[in-house]
Amino acid sequence: MYDNLPVPGRNDACWCGSGKKYKKCHAEIDQRLDRLYNEGFEVPVRSLLKTPADIEGIKRSAAINIGVLDYVAAHIAPGVTTAEVDKWIYDYTVEHGGIPADLNYEGFPNSVCTSINSVVCHGIPSEKDVLREGDIVNVDCSTILDGYFSDSSRMFCIGEVSPERQRLVDVTRQSVREGLAAVRPWATLGDMSHAVQACVEAAGFNVVREFGGHGIGKEFHEDPFVGFVGEPGEGPVLVPGMCFTIEPMVNAGGAAIDMNDPNGWTVRTADGSDSAQWEVQLVVTEDGYELLSW
Repeated sequence: MYDNLPVPGRNDACWCGSGKKYKKCHAEIDQRLDRLYNEGFEVPVRSLLKTPADIEGIKRSAAINIGVLDYVAAHIAPGVTTAEVDKWIYDYTVEHGGIPADLNYEGFPNSVCTSINSVVCHGIPSEKDVLREGDIVNVDCSTILDGYFSDSSRMFCIGEVSPERQRLVDVTRQSVREGLAAVRPWATLGDMSHAVQACVEAAGFNVVREFGGHGIGKEFHEDPFVGFVGEPGEGPVLVPGMCFTIEPMVNAGGAAIDMNDPNGWTVRTADGSDSAQWEVQLVVTEDGYELLSW
């Protein structure tokens, strides 16, 4: 087999843990992967494909991640500091048995990323960052529960925002929907990426190139890197059991970014324009996809 992992006998239990015989479960998929690999396609190693038990574990983790973002949605308002949002995230996650995946990840000091207006990603919560009427902010959090990772983010409009900011937020969310509509087994990641890019650029906005989505489930960041600029038919083949995020970062101005913040984390648009991001986590299924976290 292309990935050098063991191949069960046809009547043995499938490697995925379904309890079915291999011939009734993954045998056909594995043969197809092997054939595509030999034809030159990029395919995931089988260790990245999530088993039914893995997916159930991720869903339990995601229930916390969804719940905490629902909590933020109910409480965020003008006058709230991003440090308060960080405390909400930490307290809710821990009280529900989880661990904030962001906290101390590669040295990140907080439990959530809070990215306001021209901040593209990795904004660090602070008592000094007071949310004001008209701001837009991305709240991006991730949860670990029993070794399983979930990840999603939402945009929040603080009070009344300008029509331009509202349009940016709405188009970015629509681009995620367009990307999801392109996800189907045996399509490619490029099909999804192209759908996102086309939606964004038709609105006159630009997709950030340097950052994107990622595989996730048993680790915070797994293969593949999920970009949002691409061509149909290119990139990794989408296979049932693949779990990844769709999270385009969309700039109202140019695509260029500024990564020179002294804190080593916060990324801004190079031209000072606004930026927005929505993130969902999904698993590819035999007939499409299933949303896990949003």
